[in-house]
Amino acid sequence: MDILNAVVLFGNFVIIPATTYGAQLALGALGITLVFSILRFANFAHGELMSFGAMLTLFLTWYFQDAGIHAGPLPTVLLALPAGILGAIAMALVTERTVYRFYRSQKANSITLAIVSVGVMFVMAGLIRFMIGPDEHVMSDGARFLFKASEFRQATGLREGLAIKTSQVITVGVAVLMVAALFWFLHKTRTGKAMRALSDNPDLALLSGINPDRIVAVTWALTAVLAAVGGALYGLDKTYKPFVFMQLLLPIFASAIVGGIGQPVGAILGGFVIAYSEVILTYAYKKFLTYLVPESWAPEGLVQLLSTDYKFAVSFIILVVVLLIRPTGIIRGKVL
Repeated sequence: MDILNAVVLFGNFVIIPATTYGAQLALGALGITLVFSILRFANFAHGELMSFGAMLTLFLTWYFQDAGIHAGPLPTVLLALPAGILGAIAMALVTERTVYRFYRSQKANSITLAIVSVGVMFVMAGLIRFMIGPDEHVMSDGARFLFKASEFRQATGLREGLAIKTSQVITVGVAVLMVAALFWFLHKTRTGKAMRALSDNPDLALLSGINPDRIVAVTWALTAVLAAVGGALYGLDKTYKPFVFMQLLLPIFASAIVGGIGQPVGAILGGFVIAYSEVILTYAYKKFLTYLVPESWAPEGLVQLLSTDYKFAVSFIILVVVLLIRPTGIIRGKVL
């Protein structure tokens, strides 16, 4: 048995990727949660808002690269991200003013608003594909690894190497800062407290003199910030492909619901639950088990519970199970 090599292998291919993916899902789920808490509907256009912000970030990244502007060992995406955030905010506020405000003025129910968001999703998806096309694009540059697997093997003498990509460290670090800033805003600022009041008791909040239009605008702006950052980090860690964000909508919604819809802490918890579940269930354990059992017992097959082709099916299964057993989620939220 070789426990140390097994631990390093598991960390390299499960723990680190799942933690990075969980941070990305958590940012997306927080955006879904904010809209649901304040506006009381499921925003199916959130994935395309993430894609839109990431696309604008990519456009400016290309411009900086052509102009010879770089961030040293860090990816140029970090320099372009503020523009992507501003563009996503503009798109969210324009959509609110031209589409959602009309239906809110008509006292449309949450189902109607959710259906409207599907229409917005397809329009936004068409716009994105018209602007950048359907192809896959690499967003990362600069130093790819914080340290490489070969360096780890040389330092430790183990057969397995542990590699940490720069994008993974940036993703987790930025996600932690974003979450901390959001919670500070919600709990320490007057606007954040007004948002929480409107979420908890809309009628009482209105009687207290809270301006709902202002709170709605701030909600969309915060949602757009989370979407742009989450989309850019996902593209940086993997690649940017417009269609992927429509697929990513399922695990993001699953994260928000599993954690507890309407609960920001639940959105974060749900993101990591979904991420770890997807990675653990689709990982091939052959090499991992070979380190843990005698050579004669080494498995011949991949020892994979599910193919990676069924990665998103894991999110769906967990979502269905949670809705059947505990509809309010891990942290008791609003019942759908």
